[in-house]
Amino acid sequence: MIRSLLKWLVIASLVLLGVSLWRMHALPPATELSSSLLEEPIQTPLKQAAFSVESHGITYQVQPLYHYDLTGLVVSKHDANTWWDYLHREWNDSLNIVDLCVVWGNNVRSGSYADINFSSGQFTCNFSTNSNEAFAAFDQTAISNNHLLTDNPQLAKLMRSVQVGDQIHFRGQLAEYSHHHGFAFKRGTSITRTDTGNGACETVFIESFDILRTGGKPWRSLCWIAGLMLLFSLIAWFMQPVRFND
Repeated sequence: MIRSLLKWLVIASLVLLGVSLWRMHALPPATELSSSLLEEPIQTPLKQAAFSVESHGITYQVQPLYHYDLTGLVVSKHDANTWWDYLHREWNDSLNIVDLCVVWGNNVRSGSYADINFSSGQFTCNFSTNSNEAFAAFDQTAISNNHLLTDNPQLAKLMRSVQVGDQIHFRGQLAEYSHHHGFAFKRGTSITRTDTGNGACETVFIESFDILRTGGKPWRSLCWIAGLMLLFSLIAWFMQPVRFND
């Protein structure tokens, strides 16, 4: 009897875990988004000398170009620490913590993002759809892939905790950065939302970062519950006495 109950508990927890993992990154509907996401990013000219920061033993030169303020919905994410990211390692780039692809403005107003599929590469944000109507409604000037830079461990931890579906707000500086650790490395930044292709991403040295609302509810909590249920049921299963048939 107990073994039968544990078997069904394992099956139920596996199903719940699978559904939760699938749904926890679903984008929230436009009705659940903050009105602040309707605003366009604020970019203002900045006259500031280059400064040096150090991260993981490498000294970087950062040249600010503009002050930048953005509020948006995270539709895709790339963590530079992921195992398959080889370019950041090859380039000794530990200042770029995460890339967050976000939408705002017209895309939030229309809700067109809901019918678009988003994904991130090592330095890109990709989007596609099978719906001609959704593609026509999607404003390609109201999406950006942001390379976020910081030498602050607390900010780095917060930014890495962001998940797809979160609503975020950050302030910082659109900036170029470089180092000479073994070779000459330099990355620039986009300074307009209308460019596309290589070099169209915003590189931002972060001053402040906030998660306004987390997404994925209630699936993120259910994912943890399902995982604990699965662990408990498996342990209980293997703790059952072995039965030998006569």
